Amino acid sequence: MNRITSVLKRPLIWLCRFRHRCGYGVHSPFAFNLITQVIYEKATYYKYKDLVKEQRKLASEKDKYWGREPKRVKRLLFRLVNYAQPYTIVDAGTIAASSLYLKAAKEGVDYVAASDLSELFLETDTPVDFLYLHDYRHPDFVEKVFDVCASRTTDKSVFVMEGIGYSKSMKMLWKRLLQDERTGISFDLYDLGILFFDKTKIKQAYVVNF
Repeated sequence: MNRITSVLKRPLIWLCRFRHRCGYGVHSPFAFNLITQVIYEKATYYKYKDLVKEQRKLASEKDKYWGREPKRVKRLLFRLVNYAQPYTIVDAGTIAASSLYLKAAKEGVDYVAASDLSELFLETDTPVDFLYLHDYRHPDFVEKVFDVCASRTTDKSVFVMEGIGYSKSMKMLWKRLLQDERTGISFDLYDLGILFFDKTKIKQAYVVNF
């Protein structure tokens, strides 16, 4: 789905998901906290302005994909990393400006960029604490990276997948991942899917109007 199509469809998507806003009807304290305090967090982090400046400075050196992600997605990634406090981040897909936000949310994090499977260098004993999968145009790649990284999760791991509602193939892949015995609580934001792996919590799939 290109950016123009996304803009045109946005009002319809918002209306279809209207009842899934602001945590209404969510009884799990964990899920309600994530929705209200992370996904819907409105605070302006002091690093946002610095990140915008850095993105503009680097834009002329990068390819056409560098600035394609919406601001709200990049800022949510920042908040999710800030919430999860991972030791290791795997950024899988065509590297874009979101990489700045992922790394800025936790200083000193071990960051691994992989635009294809051959670049997915992980030590055998290295857990994947945070995965950002953003190559929805190639669902096969997304699924392969998920399989590699899902075998290295802990109960604190968080996986974020871009474009789960952007195509029939991605919608089908998202459904398969929800049924995967390794995954736990999930959040469907249409633009993004968020997966947790804490099996001590009851598995449930939430829809959020993002």
